Amino acid sequence: MRKNIVAGNWKMNLNRSEGLTLVEDVLSKLPVDNKTHVILAPSFVYLYKVAKMCSDIPKVVAASQDCSANEKGAFTGEVSASMIASCSARYVVLGHSERRTNFTETNELLKTKVGQVFANDLKVIFCCGESLAQRENGVHFDWIKSQISESLFHLSVEEFKNIVIAYEPIWAIGTGVTASTDQAQVVHAFIRNLLVEKYGNEVAEGTSILYGGSCQPNNAIELFSQKDIDGGLIGGASLNADDFVAITQSF
Repeated sequence: MRKNIVAGNWKMNLNRSEGLTLVEDVLSKLPVDNKTHVILAPSFVYLYKVAKMCSDIPKVVAASQDCSANEKGAFTGEVSASMIASCSARYVVLGHSERRTNFTETNELLKTKVGQVFANDLKVIFCCGESLAQRENGVHFDWIKSQISESLFHLSVEEFKNIVIAYEPIWAIGTGVTASTDQAQVVHAFIRNLLVEKYGNEVAEGTSILYGGSCQPNNAIELFSQKDIDGGLIGGASLNADDFVAITQSF
């Protein structure tokens, strides 16, 4: 059975004091019987501390927002997957639309990054999604298929079990606009069907697919009630403990 997951992507927000206070607030407000898998993705700077704060809390772990495609060496400013693993993180977010757009990350580069993540016994939250122009031109399904197939479909069945997919309609990130429940479900079902075709029903039904487009407490219950939506990759709402915890309890 696939996991219900809510992951908070802080992006480039919060100083150290603000970030650690947010973690404390989230952990204090999660119910004792919390059944949702919660992932916190802070800046690299706070990753070790956040991971340690979560280490004794059931179903709560830390993730990195990215990693280098290189194992080690003369790559000033880069952070390797082995460094991330040594900080007790459990996941790495790869392919976020902001990385693809602002840092021109390609499907081939992300394929290499996936290899680095797996070489260090970490798991991947793999982002995919279309722009408004691609949706309006009716090419969004082909675009999403290419993102997933070119970066992930070289993986074995066993390797793919360590993948979480996050669908993020780029036109709904940080805009306050949310894909309708039906729009989101249609794309999630499409992604799951891609997995059925490549890996079979067992892998497809075991893979969590998250929605990553302006998910808020007021729409999370409706989104998460859909057959193929298993949680959310949360941006702005993850910076508020009350909102984030409310989303984690929306299943």
